[in-house]
Amino acid sequence: MTYNEALEKFKLLFENKMSEDEAKQFLIDMYQKGESATEIAAAAQVMREHSVKLPVPKDLQEKLIDNCGTGGDKSNTFNISTTVSIVLASGGCYVAKHGNRSITSKSGSADMLEALGINLNLKPTEQVKMLEDTGFCFIFAQNHHPAMKYIMPIRKSLTHRTIFNILGPLTNPAGVQKQLIGVFSPDYVEKIVDALVMLDSKRSMVVSSLDGMDEISIEGDTRAAFYDGIRVKEMIINPNDYNLAGKKSNLIGGDAKENAKITLSILDGEKSDRRNIVVLNAAAGFMVDGKVDDLRSGIEMAEYLLDSGKAKQKLDEIIKVSELF
Repeated sequence: MTYNEALEKFKLLFENKMSEDEAKQFLIDMYQKGESATEIAAAAQVMREHSVKLPVPKDLQEKLIDNCGTGGDKSNTFNISTTVSIVLASGGCYVAKHGNRSITSKSGSADMLEALGINLNLKPTEQVKMLEDTGFCFIFAQNHHPAMKYIMPIRKSLTHRTIFNILGPLTNPAGVQKQLIGVFSPDYVEKIVDALVMLDSKRSMVVSSLDGMDEISIEGDTRAAFYDGIRVKEMIINPNDYNLAGKKSNLIGGDAKENAKITLSILDGEKSDRRNIVVLNAAAGFMVDGKVDDLRSGIEMAEYLLDSGKAKQKLDEIIKVSELF
């Protein structure tokens, strides 16, 4: 499909103007042929248009960054990207963290943040205030995409994934233009970064590890594509190059309370493989945000924020401010 053809199809889907059988067949056909970058971008545009947006001032919106994975990698790790988001905020980034409750794991980002004591029951205006005051807010996906109520029953009736397993990170309701996105398969790295370019992203990086994670892995190579606003550069990231190699098996998480304990341990200065993967992915986030020019500088920044206690202080601040609403 062309961009405009895909736009029209997804508008019908989001406005509940397709029959259930038509919608199901549309999603099946797209899955079987493989979604193109053009179709992904068009679907994301329509989903954005149908979302409940945050009233973010333009000067703040230009600063925003999100780091979010598609999920679906079945790695059963702790909440890596959510922990990374706190480190990014402690380094001066304005993080509009888009996420949800658990879908494919024991603990989604919302579950873990609640276990840490962060109040997530905020109105859009309060979310913006959180961003302004702390450099962080959580955007609860289920509260911002009401049109999904038409689509969820159809998704659940299918035995395989659909394009909606890809769209979440591309549909942040705060209008984020800088993103670090993890995808469940390296086959989608190029497609997603091309879709981001079509959606006028300012800076972005899409990553997928060859050992099956929607993160930059500490056990082997990760395929990445970095867009600096001008051109896309494909990269292979190997943790051995940064003395951050470790075992994927050491990253296994549990329920929300267990994952909250893991995050607190990392923020309290724990030296471990769990810290290593947070450092490596935070480095990529700082690079996307333009805080550093390369991963090595980003690693130094992330390690300083953890070792100095600034990351833990940022979490304490986020909890305290969220309780005021």
